[in-house]
Amino acid sequence: MATPSPDSRPTPSLPTPSRRQLLVGATAAAAVGLTATRASASTYAGAPARAAGAPAYVRGSGGDVHATRIRTWAADTWRSLVAMTDPSTGLPADNIPETLAAQDRSGYTSPTNIGGLLWSTVVARDLGIISRGECTTRLLRTLRTVDRLEHHTPSGMFYNWYDEASGEVLTTWPDDGNRVYPFLSSVDNGWLGAALRVVMNADPGAAPLARRIFGRMRWDMFYDADTSHPGVRPGGLIHGGFYDAPPPPGFSGYTGNHTGVGPDVWYTNHHYDTTVSETRITSYLGILTGQIPGRQYYAMWRTFPASCDWAWPEMQPVGETRTYDGIEVFEGAYTYRGMRIVPGWGGSMFEELMPDMFVPESSWAPRSWGLNHPLHVRAQREHGLLEAGYGYWGFSPSSNPAGGYREYGVDQLGMNPDGYFSDQEKTNVDAGFGDCREGTNPHPTFGDGVVTPHASFLAMMHEPREAAANLARIQDELGAYGRGGFFDAVAVRSGTVARRYLSLDQAMVMGSIGNVLADNVIRRAFSTRDVERALRPVLGVEEFGAGPA
Repeated sequence: MATPSPDSRPTPSLPTPSRRQLLVGATAAAAVGLTATRASASTYAGAPARAAGAPAYVRGSGGDVHATRIRTWAADTWRSLVAMTDPSTGLPADNIPETLAAQDRSGYTSPTNIGGLLWSTVVARDLGIISRGECTTRLLRTLRTVDRLEHHTPSGMFYNWYDEASGEVLTTWPDDGNRVYPFLSSVDNGWLGAALRVVMNADPGAAPLARRIFGRMRWDMFYDADTSHPGVRPGGLIHGGFYDAPPPPGFSGYTGNHTGVGPDVWYTNHHYDTTVSETRITSYLGILTGQIPGRQYYAMWRTFPASCDWAWPEMQPVGETRTYDGIEVFEGAYTYRGMRIVPGWGGSMFEELMPDMFVPESSWAPRSWGLNHPLHVRAQREHGLLEAGYGYWGFSPSSNPAGGYREYGVDQLGMNPDGYFSDQEKTNVDAGFGDCREGTNPHPTFGDGVVTPHASFLAMMHEPREAAANLARIQDELGAYGRGGFFDAVAVRSGTVARRYLSLDQAMVMGSIGNVLADNVIRRAFSTRDVERALRPVLGVEEFGAGPA
């Protein structure tokens, strides 16, 4: 299963999540009154507008007051990202409180944070927040620092934590002085790699340097095809990552080197093995570069099997087995409110939709992601508004309004038996596993729900009216908004706000707005013709078990 990365650690008032180290819709929509259209037919290669079947988007023309409001949200979000960025290195801090004061920056950054700043800079340019010249200048400043960062030379991969002010690899935590064991995470490097490809195709001035850095990254360094290793199925899986120096005490893994270049490293035992996960971006990068075979995509679970010996999850899936590229895939789905949905590990919005910011999954894979994405968004909306009755929706890992960091989600949309919960009380939903095991809590009462704005911004790529209405209410009624845009999360019944900005979550806000208001800028820059040729045949043939129940 997708276990946490070993490089997670607590931080003062904001523990770093393990995954980093490593929708009454019509009435609400009418209140906001956004103008949405279905994207016209075109291709993602080069400059043409939108691919056929791309998600609906909100037009920014015609003086629409609500599109203007979304642009204001983007400008304020950009302000927080600028405040987090060291002006000399161009590296963003991991987080900053509502003060937006330079001295309050977290003191550390990650490849994911750096990648988020890069794609957010491109969005800021296309929204007119900054000029083209400023965009290039900022990109180059960041990339020049990235180019000189200490990294694992044989693979071109980067360590998980750096000092944003100096660019040095973090070996002690700035708050408590505890030792840091530098780790190379496949998903963190994946988001930096995705951002580099955006820059390569979006900014001619910064493209050569981005191309050089991306060109030295070996995605096959993370690819484990050895089925004798625990959990590895035919097609192979992606490691959580590796250490290139002796790992911390108690480390569980083994030494090896999948590329055969350079000395052996210490690989984690855990692999990323669920397809509804942000980690599929690393698979995409490996496949599009030809370093990982396309069949690896089918080695990941859609759900675990429906048999009684797999009865430990909280719901029994339904589905049938199909074969792709010689690999048998159980196309399982969970049943929720009249929908069949392929679940993630935790049931969070970013697991489902963060890769969709870069790859037009719905149009390239209409029988899989084209079904699952809108159903997941609808399910999150119905959970918040109807099932749990919070009055708001959008659940994803975020700052905990009570302090620290937590993984939030819709429990019924996740395979994790421990759950990503939607409320502070950690209300667990256990429907049972068919005839194999009775449910322990099939009809719970939910408590103080926690919504995070970045989840609604991701959903805006599929439900623009409903998402914008939800966000407007979070701002107007809950007051979860400051000079740097939406605060990271809010507990809706107590009204407690996590008055903090996280650079990754702000970058998801920027990337989603860029796709919605700036003509799919992130998707167009990432999903060029060569990427389409590599990925679309892999994604496009699959048929999920998603749809009406």
